[in-house]
Amino acid sequence: MDAVFRALADPTRRSLLDELFRQDGQTLSALEERLPMTRFGVMKHLKVLEEASLVVSKRRGREKLHFLNPVPIRLVHDRWVSKYAEPWAAGLSGLKRELEKTMEKVFEIYIKTTPERLWHAITDTEMRSKYTFGAIVTSDWAKGSRYEGRGHGNLIFEGENLEVDPPRRLVQNFRAVWGDDVKAEGTSRVTWEIVPIGDSCRLTVTHDQLREGANDQLYGGWPMILSGLKTLLESGEMLTTPGSLRWLEGDKAHLPEVT
Repeated sequence: MDAVFRALADPTRRSLLDELFRQDGQTLSALEERLPMTRFGVMKHLKVLEEASLVVSKRRGREKLHFLNPVPIRLVHDRWVSKYAEPWAAGLSGLKRELEKTMEKVFEIYIKTTPERLWHAITDTEMRSKYTFGAIVTSDWAKGSRYEGRGHGNLIFEGENLEVDPPRRLVQNFRAVWGDDVKAEGTSRVTWEIVPIGDSCRLTVTHDQLREGANDQLYGGWPMILSGLKTLLESGEMLTTPGSLRWLEGDKAHLPEVT
């Protein structure tokens, strides 16, 4: 958390985040054109932001693209903001969802756990319900098989498992069906990548193959989902923010028991 606050303390780095907020997936050259500084200066600031996990870079052919990672901001919100100013934060979240409409979104988080335990939390029905808004996610987790998520007994999303490589990589296509507006968006893709680092794991979730200007309901919940996953694995507790309890509050019979 300290690294996040240090990174945000500099106005130039905040400007870089603002640029990625407006248009995600930019190259170093594109960002350099938007700031009154040398290429080397932009590189130094991007390095600080990457070390704080506020920016994630990915190679696309010969290009290196930079993506805003809102997960650390979500963790700051959950730890400090929500209990003091939830209505104010909700307003900012609405603004964020309106602005973030791109073809690809990348989310990264570090969790103190093992790859095997993290994989279990992603694929186990009971564990998954505790941080995915109470959704009951079921599958046999074999390549080519179907998975589905239900809330209050109703189908809310579904797809196929395209790649299954435990405990390292899971690639799925994704279809949201909880409303006509998201049904119209069709199929996108979600990739979970687990990399062990010391006594922790880096989890990167890439949601791509999205229509330009796609409905932000498709990807707007990832920061809270990943924050809930981290909280559950590191403390055994569930987040109690309004979004985390959205599905659970509607049907207490689906409230999973925390162990």
